[in-house]
Amino acid sequence: MSQDRRPYHSTLRADQARATRSAIVSAARDLFVELGWSRTTIDAVAARAGVSRKTVFTAAGGKAALLQLALDWALVGDDEPVPLSRRPVISELEQLTQPRELITHWARFIAELEERAAPLAGVLVVAADVDPEAADVHAVSERNRRRGAEFLVARLAATDGLRPGLTTERAVAAALVLMDPAVHRTLVGEHGWTRAEFADWIERAAVAELLEGDSAGSPGVRGRA
Repeated sequence: MSQDRRPYHSTLRADQARATRSAIVSAARDLFVELGWSRTTIDAVAARAGVSRKTVFTAAGGKAALLQLALDWALVGDDEPVPLSRRPVISELEQLTQPRELITHWARFIAELEERAAPLAGVLVVAADVDPEAADVHAVSERNRRRGAEFLVARLAATDGLRPGLTTERAVAAALVLMDPAVHRTLVGEHGWTRAEFADWIERAAVAELLEGDSAGSPGVRGRA
C-alpha cells in the first residue's frame, strides 16, 4: 500500500516545490522592477515570497539566477520548461509564406514579448555592469536576441521578401534595433504608447527597411494614432 502512495506523494511534493519556486521568482521579478538590481536583496525576496532565505537559494539560487529565471519566464509567458524556440508562436511564424504577413505577426509577437520582458531586461543591463554572473546572463540574452533577429531575416529570405541589395548583416542589425528592449521602454514606458501602437510602429519600420518594393507597398500599413 505504501508503494501505491509514492507516486501521489511524489507529485504533491513536486507541485509544492514548483509553487514555492514560482512565488519566489514572482517576488524577485516584482522587486527587481520596483527597486532595481542593487536594492533588491535575497532577504527582501524571501520576505515578499513568504519563505526563508535558505529556501530562496535552494529553490532558485542567488540574485543573478533569480533575474535569469524571471526574464526567461517573462519571455515565454509562463514557467513551463519549454524554450521559446519550441513555442507555438514560433511554429506559426515558420508556417507563414507571405513576407508582409510574416512582418505583421512578428511585430505583434515582439510587442507582446517586450511588454513582459523589457522592464527586466533594463535591470539586467545595470546588473551586468556590477555582477559577473549577471554579465554572463546578459551575454546569453544578447546572443538569443540576435538569434531571434536572424530567424526573422532567414524567414524573409526564404520567402523572397528581403529588399533587393539588402545584406543579411544589415537586415539583422535593423531587426535587432526593433527588438531592443530599450526602444520599448522609451516608447511605451516613458511616452505611453499602447501595445498596439508599438506593434504598428515596429511593423512600419520593418516593412520600410526589410521588405522588397512590392511587399512593402501592400495595403495595411497603418500609421500611429
